[in-house]
Amino acid sequence: MSGPNSITDGGSSGMGQELPGVGNSVRGTDAVPTEQGRTADGEDGRGRDRGGRRKGGGRRGGRGRAEELMVPEAEFTSYYGRQVVKPAPWGEDVPAYLFLGGLAAGSSLLGAGADLTGRPTLRRAGRLAALTAITLSLLALVHDLGKPSRFLNMLRVVKPTSPMSVGTWILSAYGPGVGVAGVAELAHLLPGGLGRIGRLLDLVARPAGFGSALVAPAVASYTGVLLSDTATPAWHTAHRELPFVFAGSAAAASGGFGMLAAPVAQAGPARRLAVGGAFVELAVEHVMEHSMGLAAETLHEGKAGRLMKASKGLTAAGALGAALLGGRSRAAAAASGLALMAGSACTRFGVFDAGLESAKDPKYTVVPQRERLNRRLAEHGDAAVSETSAPAAPYLG
Repeated sequence: MSGPNSITDGGSSGMGQELPGVGNSVRGTDAVPTEQGRTADGEDGRGRDRGGRRKGGGRRGGRGRAEELMVPEAEFTSYYGRQVVKPAPWGEDVPAYLFLGGLAAGSSLLGAGADLTGRPTLRRAGRLAALTAITLSLLALVHDLGKPSRFLNMLRVVKPTSPMSVGTWILSAYGPGVGVAGVAELAHLLPGGLGRIGRLLDLVARPAGFGSALVAPAVASYTGVLLSDTATPAWHTAHRELPFVFAGSAAAASGGFGMLAAPVAQAGPARRLAVGGAFVELAVEHVMEHSMGLAAETLHEGKAGRLMKASKGLTAAGALGAALLGGRSRAAAAASGLALMAGSACTRFGVFDAGLESAKDPKYTVVPQRERLNRRLAEHGDAAVSETSAPAAPYLG
């Protein structure tokens, strides 16, 4: 039966009449229905004219009209304006923790090398810098976590597949040696040198310093693995290069501090470490920006772009100053060292801010996924292609 509210109105041919606008809008034509289910140009609701010919096809010898799409090709914006990836819930404490941890690691290496080559001032500067930097780094981490028990709870298990778990154990292995070597240097600055305790510290300071130096490369680079193991687009797409960028940045910063704290005659290893670290950082950053694809935009825009531009300028200037003038003038060495340390800090904060911005804009997540999917479809034809999801960001606070 048909009524005034029915979806179809049966006719003598037994075919139902479509509601005005429903069939045509679905088919994407510009036809407007009039009476008896036909459009103004003589078509029925199924895209046929009075002669039974399909629009655009026509009978043999006839001419058809090309269909015009009412809906343009779809372009990605977002899902109802929402973010696809939730930004990491980390504050400014985290990039400070990244920078200070790298400075501590490089300073441990510098202190151990100075101990072997008979450079007491450089050794003391390296050990004290490592102790101070790693202490401040852990304080920044605990402050972001909210309470110290959260850090201690991570020591209850060992998960080799988790960069957070591995990083916690790396810091736990690194800290004691740095502490012993640093306290031994502090004892020499006190009246009396702490007596027997000071002499005991002197006996264990060298092996403790060497032990921390062995762990130092892992301390300098594991934070890059930690960031790139998240779903944050700018960090995850840089997973091959980011640990090397952070390691080079750590070497540049610690070498810069050695140039600042030690006399020119003893600062030769610091200059070489600074120049080498700066070269690695700048070279790998260049490769990283080309391998990141669309997400590399975040390294050149906004606050992150300004920080990364300052990082490159300060690092390059500091390295040139260390190479050309650092061995001649204490003032030039100090200025170059400060520039290298500032450049390293800008790198950590710039990469951090770029990651947060990339998570806020869904195009950095969806567009690369579609590009990868299209490449796989082109390679495998109609074979099923499954897109693996990136791991979620670890929770720090």
